[in-house]
Amino acid sequence: MKFYTYYQSPLGELTIQTSDEGILGVWFEQQTTQPQDLGIQNDQHPLLLKAIQEFRAYFAGELTSFTVPIAAIGTVFQQQVWQALTEIPYGETCYYQELADNIENPKAVRAVGMANGKNPISIIVPCHRVIGKNGKLTGYAGGVDTKAALLKLEGVIES
Repeated sequence: MKFYTYYQSPLGELTIQTSDEGILGVWFEQQTTQPQDLGIQNDQHPLLLKAIQEFRAYFAGELTSFTVPIAAIGTVFQQQVWQALTEIPYGETCYYQELADNIENPKAVRAVGMANGKNPISIIVPCHRVIGKNGKLTGYAGGVDTKAALLKLEGVIES
């Protein structure tokens, strides 16, 4: 069974979806990848409450690593990429090529980019920390301005 709630972040409303096993998705309002059927709204589900507590601490600059369990649904390759994303430290970035190298599949740069774009768990699985090789902030499902704001919060981009 799936449950969801909303959290008003400093960057806009987030929709958070969970199962009893872990967080399934976190989407900004402008994202088009959010599923139609989110399940049952439950503002008191323990994992949703934990996620909101961690988001509050993250946006306050007090949390650098999320501990809420995740249970994103994807292919084996996507899961591999998403796991590698969780290993990018707070306040750091990497290139798509580095991500491909980290999963020991250096020729899969484009596939890594596609898997990165399909990451359903914004912020917690930090796909916003992946930038173009030229240092440019490439696409982000939540919008490039949101990506810039997250990297600014983490101290990657100067104020």
